[in-house]
Amino acid sequence: MSSLYEQLGGEAAVDAAVDIFYRKVLADDRISHYFDTVDMDEQAVKQKAFLTMVFGGPHNYTGKDMREGHKHLKGLNDTHFDAVLENLAATLTELGVGTDKIEQIAAIGNSVRDDVLNR
Repeated sequence: MSSLYEQLGGEAAVDAAVDIFYRKVLADDRISHYFDTVDMDEQAVKQKAFLTMVFGGPHNYTGKDMREGHKHLKGLNDTHFDAVLENLAATLTELGVGTDKIEQIAAIGNSVRDDVLNR
């Protein structure tokens, strides 16, 4: 059976998804302020490598783990996490990804919720 990464369309699909996803995130008043001082080109590269890894593609992610990478974000809570998942689901829907795969991806996201929220 092929990996989720392959089922989604590989590198081109992940690249497109991350680019659209961050446009949505930066336009979302609930969470955009967390990215005010972030180099978004660097952030996109890290996110593409991370998603490629968690979707079962080539493992080139060398960034921090989820807890370490988010612990400096003051006030981060479930509302913010949910906003990220909403933007991700909207991105995937826009790219024609099926509901079953979006649910799989949301489950992967939810599996790191406590680490991202440092609890």
